[in-house]
Amino acid sequence: QVQLVESGGGLVQAGGSLRLSCTASGRTFDWSRHSMGWFRQAPGKDKEFVSAFSWVRDEVYYADSVKGRFAFSRDTAKNSWYLEMNNLVAEDAAVYYCATGRNGGRYALQASEYTYWGQGTQVTVSS
Repeated sequence: QVQLVESGGGLVQAGGSLRLSCTASGRTFDWSRHSMGWFRQAPGKDKEFVSAFSWVRDEVYYADSVKGRFAFSRDTAKNSWYLEMNNLVAEDAAVYYCATGRNGGRYALQASEYTYWGQGTQVTVSS
């Protein structure tokens, strides 16, 4: 059974940084055929796309709201991917989820395109 485990959330002051990690387990992954993504959900709001990696294009995609502040990275040997979050603002506060799905390694910006999800990690930004 595939399991995704996130870590790295917490409380940070505005302007600070956090690094989220996601590790997948439960089977052997052919990452070139999987999408890797990060989403977030703030209270009372829908889950929104944050960042995703496309193996087909070897490109990282970011939501406009996080461009220039967040950075996606991966370590396929560890079945892991990461989200470095810098210059955090109050609007970044949310539960962050990592996700993956076998969809040919293309970029996937919609939550519906992902099959497996982590349990979520809380990010709180204080002013």
